[in-house]
Amino acid sequence: MEGLTVFTEMLAAEVLKTTPTKNKAALREAKRGILDYLASAFAGREDAGVLKLLHAIEAEGGHPVAALIGQNKRVNRRQAALVNGFMGHALDYDDVHSDVRGHPSSVILPALFALASCREISGKRFLDAYIIGVEVMARLGQAVGTASYQKGWHNTSLLGGVAATFAGARLLGFTVAETQNAVGIAASQAGGLRVQFGTEMKPLHAGFAAQQAVQSIEWTQQNFRGIETAFDSPIGYLHVYGGKEADEAVYSALAEDWGKSWRISAPGLWFKRNPFCSAASHGADAALELAQLHLDIATIKKIDIVFPPNGDAALIHTCPKTGEQGRFSIEYVVALALLGQPFTLGNFGSTAVSVEAEKLIGKMSRSYDAEHIPDAQAIPKGRFTIVRITLADGSIHSREVSVPKGSPQAPLTDAELESKWRESAPNQHIAEQIMEAIRGLENAKASELGKWL
Repeated sequence: MEGLTVFTEMLAAEVLKTTPTKNKAALREAKRGILDYLASAFAGREDAGVLKLLHAIEAEGGHPVAALIGQNKRVNRRQAALVNGFMGHALDYDDVHSDVRGHPSSVILPALFALASCREISGKRFLDAYIIGVEVMARLGQAVGTASYQKGWHNTSLLGGVAATFAGARLLGFTVAETQNAVGIAASQAGGLRVQFGTEMKPLHAGFAAQQAVQSIEWTQQNFRGIETAFDSPIGYLHVYGGKEADEAVYSALAEDWGKSWRISAPGLWFKRNPFCSAASHGADAALELAQLHLDIATIKKIDIVFPPNGDAALIHTCPKTGEQGRFSIEYVVALALLGQPFTLGNFGSTAVSVEAEKLIGKMSRSYDAEHIPDAQAIPKGRFTIVRITLADGSIHSREVSVPKGSPQAPLTDAELESKWRESAPNQHIAEQIMEAIRGLENAKASELGKWL
């Protein structure tokens, strides 16, 4: 759109004036998103990386106002955003969004929890800010496009810090100009490389992004000034990471149809039932179907795993050495399924991959089919995984999945999501109190939820 150079101002204005909690579907999914994030964070509260971060911040000091989830401890807002962001993403158990190609809630919610701490914030305003944060992150994902991800950027941090800053500005009632300034500060801190997948740096990306959002808000409150047009310059955020200037496609992604529906519910968040990268979920479900055939593992000659081009970009480990690397390995996930090993947290930890799994992985190869047409409901669009097993006698057994369990097209039920939460919560009392607080959050103060963290 020729001459349009007001993306930052336009987006800030939309963020500050809309009230998405009026939409029942968005409100429902926001509550589910909070519960799922807390399930993921409580599950990761004893991760070794969390303990390292706790040790690292002990000497930093600061005003202890914000809760560390599941730690019975308070720290300053930036520290809480960092640790809680890491904790939520530590096990890769947290939600994803197909428009983001990353993890919204483990960035946005830690930032909002930190900013809401010791402030009189209504639950409704908190929910509005969260829904808007997911909306912005999803729209940014479409505006930037796929090129940055293919180059190696990690969208959770590349997009998340900026989106969480918009959410924080909405939470605290910033002006348009203040929001533009804070977003400019956040945009200059964006980053994160996919090469870190399978290490402790990947969840730290979520923590960094949440922390960046908090400090961008705080620096703006302290009158630290930067450019207010971070999205609009030919050397600004959109052009640097997406290679795109102010054209029709970017305008459509960022500006059109604000408030008609909300991306937290359409296409929706993807809540995981397993602690590994969602890009492996299609293949996992296919392998689980094949496991029901009770094939003799010793007779397997080869296993072909077929994706659309770049459908496995996040699955960077083909021969993982540990379960942690296995979170980003379709080969490891398929091996566990065929060997009858459960997708438990223990099988995706720091322990070495078993000899049996290594042997089976050695029979696997990946290929790509640009002509194959997946199910019309495929999530993400056009995505599929085929697992094809060839036995020693020449027989072939194959399964294809385009819509894995947990995705918006095959969502976890409320009961399944609550079960995930109860498995992660430290005790039944806290589990029930937090669920009760979330159910009525739009009619309460945000602190009603925060006091149980």
